[in-house]
Amino acid sequence: MTVTARWAGRLQLGLALLLLGACGGPEPPGLLELKGRTMGTSYSVQVARPPSDLDRAALQQSIAEELARINARMSTYDPDSWLSRFNQSDSTDWFAVPPELARVVAEAQRISHLSGGAFDVSVGRLVNLWGFGPEFHLDRTPTPEAIAETLAVTGYHSLKVRADPPALRKTQTELYVDLSAIAKGYAVDRLAELLAARGVTDYLVEVGGELRAAGRHPQRPWRVAIERPANERLKSGGRAVFRVVPLRDVAMATSGDYRNFFEQDGVFYSHTIDPASGRPVDHRLASVSVLDESCMRADALATALLVLGPERGLALAKEQGIAAFFIERSESGYQARMSPAFEQLTAAPGAPNPSVP
Repeated sequence: MTVTARWAGRLQLGLALLLLGACGGPEPPGLLELKGRTMGTSYSVQVARPPSDLDRAALQQSIAEELARINARMSTYDPDSWLSRFNQSDSTDWFAVPPELARVVAEAQRISHLSGGAFDVSVGRLVNLWGFGPEFHLDRTPTPEAIAETLAVTGYHSLKVRADPPALRKTQTELYVDLSAIAKGYAVDRLAELLAARGVTDYLVEVGGELRAAGRHPQRPWRVAIERPANERLKSGGRAVFRVVPLRDVAMATSGDYRNFFEQDGVFYSHTIDPASGRPVDHRLASVSVLDESCMRADALATALLVLGPERGLALAKEQGIAAFFIERSESGYQARMSPAFEQLTAAPGAPNPSVP
């Protein structure tokens, strides 16, 4: 038995976005860029035409403090975070948490119901079982018995949340919550709010590939390229652009199966777990990108649609008016499909929209 792996950062789940003109060389006139590390991945904040009284060092410090605060609430890698302490508890009583943690879990639960359980933050033990969590391993695939046992203590219906006073509760003592498919999007939203509070009207915020844009770049609209999802999963070529998307006053998140996976005996196992089967997703859908006012919501919806697959995912996007872009594998390469809402949002006159076959 042989096991190999390809990784693009432990927590860069579904990174499929390339920021055009964001890296390398000096900052163009009228553009301030701040970078750093958070949540096991990287972040980038670009501010166009910054206010004259904006203090770069103070802004960088505020960003770092905000991200550290979110991490201290929602990380499963920090054993002392609020979420980790809830996971470690074996009580079925209400567990007091900060209001924003309850708010993120409430949104996760809403999308779980919307997607019929395709999005489920209680899959944490399954994620760990397959080797994609804090207790990382690549030495084996789980046995059917281990999967069944873990499924028995999994399910979003066993997680309860209330807003006042903010608290979480388990009805299954072994329930384990993993917010990695929604927390990065929430972090993007919080940084956007932080910038707006400082009078910034033109920015592009990115955390681990999830992003939100407002206003314009100094020289053009903000532009983001959805990556052609071929290089890691199919072991061919370098990173390439599949489609360029102009962004203004909208968030974008992408979930894909090709950057965080392992291979055993010629079979690929993605980090994206289907809560219904307890196994990594196995269909021809390679990635899903979602546009929404909220990056938190876009982040979770992208994962839900990827789990559902090409047909059910597109059907849900059409039914719910979700702006989603799907890249599917085919015998001839890759093909794209989009929901009507995505087509409408990206069809502005003169908007850059090239696709690469």
